[in-house]
Amino acid sequence: MNFKDAVVLVTGANRGLGKALAQAALAAGARKVYAAARNPESVTLDGVTPIKLDVTNAADVAAAVQAIPDLTILINNAGISTGSGVSTPDALSAARDELEVNFFAPLALSHGFAPVLGRNGGGAIINVLSALSWISLPSTGTYSASKAAAWALTNGLRGELAAQNTHVLGAHMGYMDTDMTAGIDAPKAAPADIADAIVKALNAGEDEVLTDETSRQVKAGFGAPRSAYLGAPRAA
Repeated sequence: MNFKDAVVLVTGANRGLGKALAQAALAAGARKVYAAARNPESVTLDGVTPIKLDVTNAADVAAAVQAIPDLTILINNAGISTGSGVSTPDALSAARDELEVNFFAPLALSHGFAPVLGRNGGGAIINVLSALSWISLPSTGTYSASKAAAWALTNGLRGELAAQNTHVLGAHMGYMDTDMTAGIDAPKAAPADIADAIVKALNAGEDEVLTDETSRQVKAGFGAPRSAYLGAPRAA
């Protein structure tokens, strides 16, 4: 699958990585790019077609499926982070909110658009994941759980949609310089660099892309005697 001449839908495209992905898709030669947001008036990128889409709203999802019968690339980018741990007082409500956006929404959109992609030759689904799909920090417990679920969803879609020739790409990254991470003091990648890596990975036919050094280090550590996902050793 290639972005050239593709019809692309990017969720959460009014800012951050979503806006960068829409811009990268245009630069890669996409024929049409739909930029989805709860408020389409917040989409400011020239050259795209704004579309109203609350990814947690079933009616909005169904309307988007009907509105884009020629879709060839679905990019599930929209996401939220509450900054909650799994033992904090708000853990249950935070986890439900994050799962709705980070897991159930990509599932609903992929489920809705899979027949469309199949009719259009297979196309592709790109799920924006995270290095936090694999590790959990004190302030990311519920977010990490939702992204781990999204990673499993991505792998499930890849296997189940292979028969209709749908390419499923999982994209992992560490912190990016976006509104979501504004209060975090840590090295951050530029969204444009992450978007370019994702576009190149799909064009190259990859199934997974580690878009920055953080995601590469975390994945490489899986084989270590004490992998990062186990956390710090317990005191003796």
